[in-house]
Amino acid sequence: MASDLQRKKASVVFTAMDTNDDGFLERADFEALTDRWTGIRGEDGSNRLREIMMGWWDALSATADQDHDQRITREEMLVAVGNLGAMLDLVTATAASMFEAVDQDGDGRVTALEYARMIHAWTGKSTPTDDGFARLDLDGDGKIAKSEFVTHWVEFWVGDDADTPGTHLFGEV
Repeated sequence: MASDLQRKKASVVFTAMDTNDDGFLERADFEALTDRWTGIRGEDGSNRLREIMMGWWDALSATADQDHDQRITREEMLVAVGNLGAMLDLVTATAASMFEAVDQDGDGRVTALEYARMIHAWTGKSTPTDDGFARLDLDGDGKIAKSEFVTHWVEFWVGDDADTPGTHLFGEV
């Protein structure tokens, strides 16, 4: 069962991903997020981003869609989040794919601008991200390495410590 903190974190992401505010996550929500993200990035490569996002939808629906109706409720997602500790391989694989999506220029590091674009894509709003990025940049080099991103992703989805940087991967909780 997901802890209160995990429920809170997952709810933040659920709300952001439910692009049409109908109370369900559906494939169309992930397509809309991808369209928003590619619009923000303003570059080619949308095919790979779409592939990554639809892969995330496939993984989420396989683990969370308990009634197999191709719609995930908030409660179904929270049940799945509570089980992620036993699926660390899946969490890590998803992290690696999402890192590739965020690392727009493919240099193996996420810059503050790339991170800001990810947050804008999730929320649909331009929000300040400098403090959040600084918290995630563990070595203070101005970039988030893949290993840092994976650690933060696992902290976000599996962790139950409000003080870890990964708790705020998708913004303030």
